[in-house]
Amino acid sequence: MSKTINIPGACRLLREHDDVLILAHQKPDGDTLGSAFALMWALEALGKRARVECSDPLPENYRVITGEYAPIAFTPRFVVSVDIANPDLLGRLRESWEGKIDLCIDHHQRNTMDAAHSLIDPTVPATAELVYQIVTELGVSFDTRIAGAIFMGLATDTGCFRYASVTAGTHRIAAEMIEAGARHGEINRIMFDTRSRALIEMDKLILNTLEYHFGGLCAMVIITREATGRLGVVDHELDGVSALPRRIQGVEVGLALREIEGGWRVSVRTRESIDSSALCATFGGGGHKAAGGCTIHGDEQAVRKLLLPAVEDALRNAGLLPQ
Repeated sequence: MSKTINIPGACRLLREHDDVLILAHQKPDGDTLGSAFALMWALEALGKRARVECSDPLPENYRVITGEYAPIAFTPRFVVSVDIANPDLLGRLRESWEGKIDLCIDHHQRNTMDAAHSLIDPTVPATAELVYQIVTELGVSFDTRIAGAIFMGLATDTGCFRYASVTAGTHRIAAEMIEAGARHGEINRIMFDTRSRALIEMDKLILNTLEYHFGGLCAMVIITREATGRLGVVDHELDGVSALPRRIQGVEVGLALREIEGGWRVSVRTRESIDSSALCATFGGGGHKAAGGCTIHGDEQAVRKLLLPAVEDALRNAGLLPQ
């Protein structure tokens, strides 16, 4: 059973060990990569060997913080996972490292990782905030690289500081990272204001699939494999699409169904009245209160028959539909 520890406890473990492998989750986002690289560079500043591994290639747009990353070779003696809430998110690395993780650092409400030690705090909006606390406790100075990685994690997991999970402390950390040299303008431009022509065309197709349910309290879009293949849109480019249905006035639950082999990946975005993580947990997924995801196997109609009644129940339990 995993032992729960605090920031000083995590730092003690990191000081005691060398040759540290840091695992980021599959289909990496800005929080898992920002947290992983910030921690790696902090450990290197202490004279330790460390490297980051992910089951999927690092997306091009994250090179603003990772640069041309070339991991160093060594046999890991201490394994850390960052922003990974369950073993499935290890992807192809699951076979190698499940049950062998020494320290899990995460901020998700539901974490089922089998790690020797766990540092989990769902009150912070990004795992990068925990890594910031670790770097501070370790006494490592925030250089441009570490500051940029922390800022990336904060910005991307808060929708550029727009979500209700953001605190005054989050803003203070972001300001400190800017003062330390984080290229915040470039990071925000690349992550939030730049879209490929193919993705603009994808937006047009997706909007044509938009449909409403339960009197407009739920909006859903469909993303097929045929469309992504025809337009050449890669998986990580679709992350921003998930929030599109929730932006519509009056929508409490936004659903984006993305077709994968054998089923559909469902991204759920909700307002304060609905717990997205709890809804996704019904189907073996998870996430945060306002943003979650799960995978449901079967064809589109089968997925609809499972998903929409669960959304209806959530809306009814929140008092938004009559009992």
